Amino acid sequence: MLIDLQATDAKHIHPILTQAVIPRPVAWVLSENPEDGYNFAPYSFFTVITSKPPILMVSVGKKPADGSFKDTRVNIEATRRFVVHIGSQRHAQAMTETSRHLDHGLSELDNLGMDLVQEDGWPLPRVDGCPVALYCELREVIEMGDAPQSLVFGDIKQVFVEDSIARINEQGRFVFDAKGIDPIARLGGSEYGTLGEILNVPRPD
Repeated sequence: MLIDLQATDAKHIHPILTQAVIPRPVAWVLSENPEDGYNFAPYSFFTVITSKPPILMVSVGKKPADGSFKDTRVNIEATRRFVVHIGSQRHAQAMTETSRHLDHGLSELDNLGMDLVQEDGWPLPRVDGCPVALYCELREVIEMGDAPQSLVFGDIKQVFVEDSIARINEQGRFVFDAKGIDPIARLGGSEYGTLGEILNVPRPD
């Protein structure tokens, strides 16, 4: 089957892309409501961009009901900071629940029963139970596409990793246990992927 996206109705393109580009890591983004409390929402159009300086990107769409900006973008632009969490398989239901559309200012955390942890030097807390959390400060927001999507670029300032899944090897390199992180990845529709067999294929010199 060959699909010509230029001849495909726009409403059908999104499911094509989200089923073809798999698995996608999920950025579970905590941002601060300017009034009070926190917003917590998942985004699978997400990746790291560079390591020097360390930058990541989260693509944030608009609210389907009225086309306004989602709280994640509004909050990050207002406060210029956010925390990206990497959720585990055990967070599948909670992560899905936080995709629910709430009125601005209402916190998804109120319905989850998840605790917050304040790291020294972080102006925002991280969510307890997530094995990895990246504290970021806003670099810039770029709008792209007809909708458009908001590409939120963040400078990664600090990374939290659970002690049980991190070590430093003989060469002084940080090594994380992927199975210990047990990340959940987005597939198409309502499907998620988890880690199965992990292949170790060394790169050529």
